[in-house]
Amino acid sequence: MKTSDFYFDLPEEQIAQDPLEDRTASRLLVLDRETGAREHTTFKHIVDYLRPGDCLVLNNTKVIPARLYGERESTGAHIEILLLKRRENDIWETLVRPGKKARPGARILFGDGLLIGEVLEIVEDGNRLIRFSYEGIFEEILDQLGQMPLPPYITHELKDKNRYQTVYAKYDGSAAAPTAGLHFTPELLSEVREKGVEIAEVTLHVGLGTFRPVKVDNVLDHHMHSEYYQITEEAAEKINTARQNGGRIICVGTTSCRTIESAADESGFLRPCSGWTDIFIYPGYRFRVLDCLITNFHLPESTLLMLVSALAGREQVLSAYEEAVEMGYRFFSFGDAMFIK
Repeated sequence: MKTSDFYFDLPEEQIAQDPLEDRTASRLLVLDRETGAREHTTFKHIVDYLRPGDCLVLNNTKVIPARLYGERESTGAHIEILLLKRRENDIWETLVRPGKKARPGARILFGDGLLIGEVLEIVEDGNRLIRFSYEGIFEEILDQLGQMPLPPYITHELKDKNRYQTVYAKYDGSAAAPTAGLHFTPELLSEVREKGVEIAEVTLHVGLGTFRPVKVDNVLDHHMHSEYYQITEEAAEKINTARQNGGRIICVGTTSCRTIESAADESGFLRPCSGWTDIFIYPGYRFRVLDCLITNFHLPESTLLMLVSALAGREQVLSAYEEAVEMGYRFFSFGDAMFIK
């Protein structure tokens, strides 16, 4: 299976640069993976495609303002870092640019010294372990100095930080938003509950894999970075009960999907657990828990597009993407959505 098998042509002007004023106004392409039938509607009508007894699975991770701009203490050279994951206390694994200015022992000042980072070592893929020192509360300083780590294909400035955050975000830790969830409002979630659909919340802190393209020709040679996840007893019980009663498990986003698929046993039963996952889902994968998926339109040749293709079939997905391009759908993080049923 080649990476190039997942290529499609996308005009640059269809990459969404700004979120819509109304989260629910995004377009929605509904794909029936059994018949290949497609419908076009708007996201506010997603409830029409849900059934009483279904379980909607949300990823309640919260994006931290993980992009920091600082200066090397000894030279004043400008350095940009992206916080990827907390290793322990004040030690973080980071992505640093330019890397040559961040060798072990280098000290980086942020906000005129309000926050100081010391490079400890270089780890896998050239990432840096950095120990931070400061006075006060790290999260408050980060909120003051950090910026939202928007993907590189978004060039516009984000006026409202909350628009790169789901309305149900709870637990700090992500370097990117679980973007399929950006379409929901509290009112729409109330409609979902009123329909008799259960809502289960899981956590997966989105990390470096979101930013990293597939650089190998053979899909099987690609290595996914590990991300931390957690499934509570309440979430596991809701998902297991819905399955036992014949309801569909509908994941909002690829991160929710990867979380429950990582934690399920062979029969699809979930237990409360937490840990790290580097699960890579591509065509040929047998889904244990997930029945349906709400997701955005993804980058060509990306692991996310491969996951969607595993669920609905590569040719069927690429055909739907081609139709979405022709119809002027908006792509990627702030773009439109698909419901694969």
